[in-house]
Amino acid sequence: MSTAAKHKLYGVMGEFHSADELITAIEKVREEGFTKLDAYTPFPIEEVWEAIGHHKSQVPLIVLLGGIIGGLSGFFLQYWVSVIEYPVNIGGRPFNSWPAFIPVTFECTILGAVLSAVAGVFILNGLPEPYHPVFNVRRFAFASRDRYFLCIESRDPKFDRNRAHELLLSLNAMEANDVEP
Repeated sequence: MSTAAKHKLYGVMGEFHSADELITAIEKVREEGFTKLDAYTPFPIEEVWEAIGHHKSQVPLIVLLGGIIGGLSGFFLQYWVSVIEYPVNIGGRPFNSWPAFIPVTFECTILGAVLSAVAGVFILNGLPEPYHPVFNVRRFAFASRDRYFLCIESRDPKFDRNRAHELLLSLNAMEANDVEP
């Protein structure tokens, strides 16, 4: 592996004092044509999420499909047991007594939805992630306290290290740091 490949940047990260500065910086960076960027804040901020452009999540669809699969599985398990494998005529009721299947079907629907929600969130967010390149930036320790960070990733088609540094500093970033992998 060449020396250049070993030292390839993950991106350039700017540190900001406030959420308003961060939101303004995100909007300006997006106006400049950058699309591969991420923001880090000490608490969730809806405006940051919207400014970055994350609007659609796959989690609701995954939960819906998990609930449907769970409900159908619960119903057909009871159907298989009561009608096909072990049919027992109790009090003259039909073998396929679907009203009796409703509680278990409902619980299996909830179970399928919850398990798929947990799995979907973990998988779509790439969790667990014990290491991320932004952890190499010394000042990033303040991200969980009182600072706001914007990272322009090097996989962006318009990425140029010097231009990214200049742009972040021109947007009132306290400092701009290289993020090494």
